[in-house]
Amino acid sequence: MNQVIELLNAHRSIRKFTDRNVEQSTINTLVQAGQSAATSSFIQACTVIQVNDRSKRTSIAEWSGNQSYISDAHTFLVFCADMNRHQISCDMHKADMLSGYTEQFITATVDCALFAQNVAIAAESEGLGIVYIGGLRNKIDLVTETLKLPNLVYPVFGMCIGYPDQDPEVKPRLPLDVILKQDHYDDRDDPSLIAEYDQQVKAYYQNRTGGQKDMSWSEQISGMLQKEARPHMLHFLQSRGFLQK
Repeated sequence: MNQVIELLNAHRSIRKFTDRNVEQSTINTLVQAGQSAATSSFIQACTVIQVNDRSKRTSIAEWSGNQSYISDAHTFLVFCADMNRHQISCDMHKADMLSGYTEQFITATVDCALFAQNVAIAAESEGLGIVYIGGLRNKIDLVTETLKLPNLVYPVFGMCIGYPDQDPEVKPRLPLDVILKQDHYDDRDDPSLIAEYDQQVKAYYQNRTGGQKDMSWSEQISGMLQKEARPHMLHFLQSRGFLQK
């Protein structure tokens, strides 16, 4: 197994960071690595906001469910799906931009995710730790206002970056046979494979929490999917010019 695959397989979310400085030149290099990710039709639809202002970071931490590591990490980035620069490009050529299509929303969001994952891998290759912050979508309107995002731009997620001050285990993933299908979708064996996997996850949580958490993956998912999932998002995205048609 080569070093790149070993690095990918060793990913952990890091939520405790040292106070060691991360040079701005390093952050610039990570973001440039993000720019090298695949991009649909060369649209390059991701903008990154580096949030340095401590008061803004404190507010975003609170809005994200009191995730204190947003404040504690040396660097906090917000990855935004951005179709505004495409409006600018159309204006430069006096062309009417047909915006609001669901396909544009999908491609911009996927572009943003691919970009961010490149940043994550690059960061880990430099000995840094990261954790994604989807919780900023809890109060996405306040985050948008705080970051002064224009129309046709929305914050997809954040990312904390810093030198790790913890060494958690790698969380076990679903069996390959649940994920990789051959020629067609066949889920006949999935229930038994997931049941076996559930025992791995239970053991992982027991070890990680010193016996405080006793939950399987399927229990966690079934509980999560009985709750509303940020129902405000559709109205918010439509108000920003996305998902019009």
